[in-house]
Amino acid sequence: RNLLDMDTFSKSDPVVVLFVQGSGSSEWKEFGRTEVIDNTLNPDFVRKFVLDYYFEEKQNLRFDVYNVDSKSCSILKQDFLGQAFVALGEVIGSQRGRLERALTGVPGKRCGTILLLAEELSNCRDIVTMQLCANKLDKKDFFGKSDPFLVFYRSNEDGTFTICHKTEVVKNTLNPVWQPFTIPVRALCNGDYDRTVKIDVYDWDRDGRTRHAVGPAASLALPPRTQLNFTVAIDFTASNGMPSQPTSLHYASPYQLSAYALALKAVGEIIQDYDSDKLFPAYGFGAKLPPDGKISHQFPLNNNADNPSCAGIEGVLESYLQSLRTVQLYGPTNFAPIINQVAGAAAQVTDGSQYHVLLIITDGVISDMLQTKEAIVTASALPMSIIIVGVGPAEFEAMEELDGDEVRVSSRGRYAERDIVQFVPFRDYVDDSGNQVLSMARLAKDVLAEIPEQLLSYMKTRDIKPRRADP
Repeated sequence: RNLLDMDTFSKSDPVVVLFVQGSGSSEWKEFGRTEVIDNTLNPDFVRKFVLDYYFEEKQNLRFDVYNVDSKSCSILKQDFLGQAFVALGEVIGSQRGRLERALTGVPGKRCGTILLLAEELSNCRDIVTMQLCANKLDKKDFFGKSDPFLVFYRSNEDGTFTICHKTEVVKNTLNPVWQPFTIPVRALCNGDYDRTVKIDVYDWDRDGRTRHAVGPAASLALPPRTQLNFTVAIDFTASNGMPSQPTSLHYASPYQLSAYALALKAVGEIIQDYDSDKLFPAYGFGAKLPPDGKISHQFPLNNNADNPSCAGIEGVLESYLQSLRTVQLYGPTNFAPIINQVAGAAAQVTDGSQYHVLLIITDGVISDMLQTKEAIVTASALPMSIIIVGVGPAEFEAMEELDGDEVRVSSRGRYAERDIVQFVPFRDYVDDSGNQVLSMARLAKDVLAEIPEQLLSYMKTRDIKPRRADP
């Protein structure tokens, strides 16, 4: 929308080029291009990009917009109109799967915006062939009849419409017969034969403009997406070592992040794409707090008990580093308080619209194992998952027990309703070459892989089904 106008006697002829970035790589590769749309600053592109989506991976996308002024296939010979960087997860996790992002890249210019829409494709492999005609259309041209063409729109999950096909133009007639065409059913209605399709009829002009002739309208509304709420808890016990010493697991050299910071960024930078407000409650446990030296197992990293939320993962990291400078690392290693706190929040909304993910980063043996098991058993009945990342050389046998992959966690004769805990030792994901980006990608992929299934298991145990919203 509102693209830069680079042509003197007409408007720009825009095309969008999609680039993707491999996991753990900085290299951008061209994935595909839309069609070129002539003479418009507000194009609606027909061609779609079909990508494999992985919840547990950071899938970076770059959309470059160009004005096509030459017949060269080299995009570098065209006029650059702007670009936008997004993660696929941001689009998937946005409200109704629609994300609008400002285009940038032309100094001193407002480049307009790009609107991205994502929808899961059905497995339907049907195709449909159709031929259409029209009778007694409006006469739109002064010296002749109309030059009509059809535009097909598929209805989206939020009640809006997205263009999916254009026919050819039939010149100088009010009773056109268009050529037969074939289109995949999933492109037309995503395999849903009851879904509305909108067809508009336009009159083509030689200058590239179109004038609306006739078009019915319809709407379809489906439910909002589940909102993920992400909470962080970091181990501040003395067994981590003094943060100022290079041997400490909290030590951050001028050249690389600490193991704690790496684990936090690896998981957090993916999870944050699914949290609309990007505000994350962040806590520490196992430290003595100033000024009285009281031990706490759920103190806010930003030192604000009334509002422990930090702005984005960078905000969490900043508060974490500040806490390292102000609190005294101590002990013991208690998980139950923070698990119970997040479980309390999860218990407030259990209709499936909210789901909580707690990330615990720790170095050692749990001191309150019985209480932690009790907390996990209780939390398993709530919309909640727990990720535990172990850093350092410890054996972590207790963490493996909490994971519950082999034997369901139990406490006082009660068994967890669902497996909600995923544990991984960070050392298993450290790249031998020292590539921290690759280490983070590997870690995130494994610790987040179970979250979608855990969320679905909650919905199934509570018999929560997708609901249609009021039109």
